[in-house]
Amino acid sequence: MKIVDLITWFESWANPAWQESWDNCGWQIEPGVLQSPARVLVCLTPTLAVMEEAIALRESGIGVNLIFAHHPLIFYPPKSLCSGDAIAEMARLAFTHNIGIYTAHTNFDQVEDGTADVLGQILSLQASTPIVPTQPGLGYGRVGDLPNSLTLQELLKIIHTSLNPSQLLFSPTVNLQQQISRVAVLGGSGAGFIPTVVKTGAQLYLTSDCKFHQFQESRDAGLIIVDAGHYATERPACDRLVKKLQALSVDWVQLSQKDEDFRQFYPQLSD
Repeated sequence: MKIVDLITWFESWANPAWQESWDNCGWQIEPGVLQSPARVLVCLTPTLAVMEEAIALRESGIGVNLIFAHHPLIFYPPKSLCSGDAIAEMARLAFTHNIGIYTAHTNFDQVEDGTADVLGQILSLQASTPIVPTQPGLGYGRVGDLPNSLTLQELLKIIHTSLNPSQLLFSPTVNLQQQISRVAVLGGSGAGFIPTVVKTGAQLYLTSDCKFHQFQESRDAGLIIVDAGHYATERPACDRLVKKLQALSVDWVQLSQKDEDFRQFYPQLSD
């Protein structure tokens, strides 16, 4: 499958036209690789570490020619490209080594098997629907019912085991044995959706990037927030994308091993 055909397939599933006005989905850097057989490195964030991984794979004989990322490399138009700047260095390496960079962000958040939908599947949510519908069958987040009610403690253990977050934060509660049956999920920064989640009747909301007073806001509204971190809540969808590309018989595709959670916590388990 050529890169141009892979992108055509993807955009028929997660159209860049569905992105938010502030977003920047689609090609970030296209150095002339459209007609090449697709050899794809999938990542959450396109960083220099991921680019170096792609170059190392090329030097080992695997001709990686596309970094497919969830987060955009370029959010705002740069005013200059200077030596030492991360975006400039990414652009230089992309053109030097003929590696394209393509991003699917808020369009990927909305679709089936996208960031939120995969989180819902991990928790086996039944009859899930978008928290915020955008058009038929699409929308941000998912809310649904667990197959069987679980205690909060049991559900926290499942989330921790499934997502393996660096740290798991949750709202103050006096009863870890309370039964949870209805759950909302949204990968990445979902704190702004708290008022809408409350209206869905969800008892628990799995998301990330919540601030101190947003935990207070949710507690006062009777909603338990579980913040598993940006990386841990979105990385599973990247893994799912790899599996979908493998099913398309793409020449070569792999999940990046150099993708990073940009937050570390002390003490670490090894300490």
